[in-house]
Amino acid sequence: MQHRTTKTLCMDMAPVHLLLLALLCPLIDHCDGACAEVDSDTEAVVGRGFKLGCISCKRRSEVEAFATVEWYFRPTGEADFFQIYSYNEGVATIEHIDFSERIDWNGSKRSNDIQDASIYLLNVTFNDSGTYQCFLYRTLSYDNNFQKRVIVGKVVHLTVVAKATRGTASIVSEVMMYVSIIGLQVWLLIEMIYCYRKIAAAGEEALREAANAEYLAIASESKDNCAGVQVGE
Repeated sequence: MQHRTTKTLCMDMAPVHLLLLALLCPLIDHCDGACAEVDSDTEAVVGRGFKLGCISCKRRSEVEAFATVEWYFRPTGEADFFQIYSYNEGVATIEHIDFSERIDWNGSKRSNDIQDASIYLLNVTFNDSGTYQCFLYRTLSYDNNFQKRVIVGKVVHLTVVAKATRGTASIVSEVMMYVSIIGLQVWLLIEMIYCYRKIAAAGEEALREAANAEYLAIASESKDNCAGVQVGE
C-alpha cells in the first residue's frame, strides 16, 4: 500500500513540474505559444539589419478579423512623420524613397488576420534614428454580420549606434534566465532522487513484510505438522 502511495505522490507532482516549465517558457527563445505582446528593441547597429517590432494580440482569438498595416517615421530632430510602408492583403508597399528596397515584411504570414505587424529594416544607417509609428487597422467580424473597426498604434524610438552595446537590464535578464533554468533542473533532480529513494525504501519494506509473512506461514505449517505427528502417536 505504501509502495503504491509513494508512486502516486511522485506522479501527482508531474503537473507541478509542467506548470513550472510553462512559467519559464517565456524566458526561453525557442518556446512557442499563443500571441504575446513584446516591446520592440530600440538600438540598431549601423550597416546591419534590425527588426522593428509591432505586435497587437486580439482579446478573443475566436473572433474573425481582417487587418491592414501602415508604418510612419519621424527622423531625429524633425517635427513631422511621413509614411514609409504599408501592408494590405499580402501586398507590401514601400512608401518612401529613403527606404527603397530596405524594408521586408516580418510579421504574420499566410493570413489577413494580422497580429504581428513587424518589419525588418535592412542596411541600417545613422539617418534611420528617430521615432517609428506602427498603425494596425483591424476589422472584427461578429455574428449577425456586425463589424467593429479598431485602430492600434505602437511607437518605437530607435537609436542607431556604430557598435553593439548591451544594457544592464539585458545582462541581468539573461543571467536570471540561466539561473532559473539551472535552479529548475536541480530541483527536478532532487525530486527524482527523493521519489527513487522513497520507492526503493517502500520496495525493501514490502520484501521484508513478504519474507516475514512467508516465515510465519512456514512456521505455522511446521507447527501444524508437529501437532499432527503428536496426535498420531
